This record gives sequence, structure tokens and C-alpha cells, in this order.
Amino acid sequence: MSGVFFPHGLGGVVFDCDGVMIDSREANNIFYNRVLAYFGLPPMTPEQERYSFMATGMQALLHIVPPHLHGQIAYVISHCVIYDRDIVPLLRLRPGFRDFVQELWNRAVRMAVHTNRTLHGIQTVLDIFSLPSYFSPVIASDTAEPKPSPEGAVRICEAWGCAPASVLFVGDSDHDKKTAEGAGLVFAAMGDSDLRGQINAKNFDELLAALADSLPPVVRR
Repeated sequence: MSGVFFPHGLGGVVFDCDGVMIDSREANNIFYNRVLAYFGLPPMTPEQERYSFMATGMQALLHIVPPHLHGQIAYVISHCVIYDRDIVPLLRLRPGFRDFVQELWNRAVRMAVHTNRTLHGIQTVLDIFSLPSYFSPVIASDTAEPKPSPEGAVRICEAWGCAPASVLFVGDSDHDKKTAEGAGLVFAAMGDSDLRGQINAKNFDELLAALADSLPPVVRR
């Protein structure tokens, strides 16, 4: 199946962070609901949860907090509900992710990250899970236009000097899919949702199997 998508081989793999590299939906919901509770507001609605998981942190906060309270958001998240202190310890690496990227590294497949986290946020993730420095470039919401803009994906392909059609974007949201489509990348939908791409995988074992025909041989490093 994968050979149809990468007839000349796999040029590289771009990973979304939340929902792909890490399991963070519950932790992020806790963060946003704690902010709402600080303001005496009810928890997020299902619509707000869906939006917040795709958006940047500040986009999400501006969306769920009423406009007349926006001026207090910066104080609350820096002094009261602190993401690095209160939420980061709740994050978990997605099962199979570390083995998957190690397999790609062993086969000299280039890898990058494109996230709507800030650069500080994604670097924190890479650090706390002691992930090897396999990802270059790392595109964040404060270094390129946030997804669903294709800007970050285009910049990754330019940095690699390869055709977008040879690059796989692994994501789990409509923002990820629109980013991949806008830049001309092949999209792999990860997880159990109704999201669909050219490749669909519930886990990294399924994704590895889907890519088997396009992977280069293992190289000695």
C-alpha cells in the first residue's frame, strides 16, 4: 500500500506532538479546566475540548475564557495554574513511539516535529522524555504560522531539499490533515478517531507495517 504513496522512497516523516508523540488530551483538559475553575467558570464543553486540543495554548485560552477576562489570563497561567509545574508531570509518551522513531533512525529516515505548542513547550516534551535529537527541524507555533497553515510543513521540506510528495505527515487532527494537504504531503491519520488520511493507523505497529515497502534498509551508524 505504501509504495503507491512513495514510489521513489520515503523522504522523511513529520510528527505532530499532542496525540501522536505524547498522550496529552486528558492532561491538557485538566489544565484548561483548572484555568476555568480559577475564574469560577464551568468545565469545557465537548466543542471547546476539540478546539483546544488542535489550537495553540493561547488560542485555546482565548476561545474558552470570556473576553472580559482575557486581561487576566497571563497572570493566571504564570502564577496560579502553571503548565510546566502542574501539567507536564501528567504527560505520557504514546506507546510504541520511541521504538518507531528508533526504527526510522536506524534506516536513516529524516524526522521532524510540527506542533502548535510553543518552542519552549515542545522542547520541554523532548527533554522530559529524554528523546534523542533525531528531529530536525522542530517547528512550533512561535517559529512559524500555526497549523492548519502549511507554512511549517513547507519549511521542513525546503530544509530537507525534498519533494513534499515524498514526505509523510503523521497527525491526529483536522488541523494536521489540512496542513499536510496544503503543503502537498502524504497524511497518515493516527489513532481511533474518524479522521482519515491516505494512510490510517491505530498505532505505530500498524504505521510501520503500512510503510514497510517504502523504508530503506537498515544502515550501520
